[in-house]
Amino acid sequence: MAAPLLVPLRCRLNQGAWQECQMQVDQVGSHWWLLVGTQKLEFRHDGLGSVTMQHGDGDWLPVSSRWEDRDLCWNGVCARGEIPLD
Repeated sequence: MAAPLLVPLRCRLNQGAWQECQMQVDQVGSHWWLLVGTQKLEFRHDGLGSVTMQHGDGDWLPVSSRWEDRDLCWNGVCARGEIPLD
């Protein structure tokens, strides 16, 4: 099994300050994590346009994906940098 792809980014949580973070990609475009400080946010894309996010051990919640200039956001979580999309 190949090691996950690790991508350095900058992230913002709930309109807070931008900070260094890391995207860990299991499957490009379908399963990834954002590691922001001590927080781990896991994402899954079903291939049909729906994305869900899990914060820590919490419930999986549907999120909306949108671009804000150069930043990709999912509800209150935004990432900036060379985000692998496909």
